[in-house]
Amino acid sequence: MAVAAEGGAGEPEANGGEKPAEEPQEFDPSRMIGIIKRKALIKELAAAYHAECLACCKELLQLQRKWEEEQHAKAKMPEEPMTSYAKPSKRRKR
Repeated sequence: MAVAAEGGAGEPEANGGEKPAEEPQEFDPSRMIGIIKRKALIKELAAAYHAECLACCKELLQLQRKWEEEQHAKAKMPEEPMTSYAKPSKRRKR
């Protein structure tokens, strides 16, 4: 309530308060040049991030393929290698 008393108009300052009347600004080409330069820098930065993102994605894809190949190779290999046992001869040795 103290804020409303200080404002004088009875409106809280959180609603924006009173702003001085602004005159319409005239066209300033130097501001446009700055805006265009900033826009170009943003585009350049976006391109750099995009290239970095693509590089990371390619590296991740290679790692995933390598991992899948390893898993596929492990699935094909039996856990214990099969040793060939010699067949016992049908004749008994004396």
